[in-house]
Amino acid sequence: MSDSGVLGAFEELVLLALIHVEDEAYGMALRREIAQRSGRDVSIGAVYATLTRLEKKGYLESTLQEAPGGRPRRTYRLLPFGREVLARTQELRARMWEGVDVSALGGGGGS
Repeated sequence: MSDSGVLGAFEELVLLALIHVEDEAYGMALRREIAQRSGRDVSIGAVYATLTRLEKKGYLESTLQEAPGGRPRRTYRLLPFGREVLARTQELRARMWEGVDVSALGGGGGS
């Protein structure tokens, strides 16, 4: 959704996970962070596909780093433009939720 400058839900989760893990920003660490904070078990393939898409949009950059005693690891860093888009997305979501009676939505997932 680069046209609108607003992130999709999973793109938002990936960028937020990137902020939380900071210097450990590689695919598996991001997957674990998303699972821990959201309760969603996401595939590593979905994480990497999203990271690639976000990098193409200019929201983040990646570098290949030597891992001690193992294969090189691709790490990711959020760029200023990515931070702007993340903030814009949060502002839009807050405006959309404004005035919604959350208690009227129900809960618990029952039908």
